[in-house]
Amino acid sequence: MSRFTSALLAVCQALAAGWIAHAPLSAAASYPGIGRPATPAEIAAWDIDVRPDFKGLPPGSGSVLKGQDVWEAKCATCHGTFGESNEVFSPLAGGTTTEDIRTGRVRALQEPVARTTLMKVSSISTLWDYINRAMPWNAPKSLSVEEVYATLAYLLHLGDIVPADFVLSDRNIAQVQERLPNRNGKVRYDGLWKLRGKGDVQNVACMKECPIEVGLSSFLPDHARDSHGNLADQYRTVGPARAVNTTRAAAADLPARTPPGPAALFKQHQCGSCHQPDKAFIGPSLADIAARYRGDAGAAARLALKVKNGGSGSWGAVPMPSHASMADSDITLLVQWILGGAK
Repeated sequence: MSRFTSALLAVCQALAAGWIAHAPLSAAASYPGIGRPATPAEIAAWDIDVRPDFKGLPPGSGSVLKGQDVWEAKCATCHGTFGESNEVFSPLAGGTTTEDIRTGRVRALQEPVARTTLMKVSSISTLWDYINRAMPWNAPKSLSVEEVYATLAYLLHLGDIVPADFVLSDRNIAQVQERLPNRNGKVRYDGLWKLRGKGDVQNVACMKECPIEVGLSSFLPDHARDSHGNLADQYRTVGPARAVNTTRAAAADLPARTPPGPAALFKQHQCGSCHQPDKAFIGPSLADIAARYRGDAGAAARLALKVKNGGSGSWGAVPMPSHASMADSDITLLVQWILGGAK
């Protein structure tokens, strides 16, 4: 079995390599004039990620003191002077202890308390990478390498991970990683990585009580459809998705709506909060209603009026609330369904 798996992986790798090698040619043939090979400079501009083993980390350094200056100028507005602010974003520092730094597991995470970044993060590379690519908020990728090191050094100092006179660099960042409070807090699930490992999801397949009717829950309102021009003219023609022509009325783009069935109406209007299928609850059961009015030709009209207006006295002292907002056609359909046995 292992030899078969190895052979299969080798075939997949060969096919993938062939697809990658021929993808630009096939794309150019299918869509002439679209696309070109990326230049080394373009690739270098995107290839800035830093791995947990610190591969990709550029050489450089930055001090806590320098980081404090950068922080006050570019970070404190959102994160507070000491990384404690939650006015704009969640706090970055706080919630960690000297014992957490020693064990590498943040004890407070076992309690229902507010989380900070230094409580959760398990790799310093994550912090360096995010600061480098996304900060500051209003000018991402504008920090120099020294400023990124310095900013991170100041943040680590706020968590008592490094002292005030510390200089963080690519040469000592691995040692600082060994003081990160939650460095041992991440768990690896082999099911995500190994073909023969146990899967991380153990759910039982469920194929019952699935919805059979789907309705639109949101849509682009008419007043906003052309606020950015015709979306159909701005969307690429490559791929399966197409944009809506927003110069037309919304009704022209929406599929014909399938009216909800009686069971869906029963759920939509929360009728089950008072009525159960086969036993009395706050109100009579659906089975009891059908049994009482079986053979009564005028029952449907009377019950529809009762659902519309509400009232009490037929089944006890608890009043039936009004459902005046329901469409008459929906009420009629619902009542007929109940009288017919609520199948």
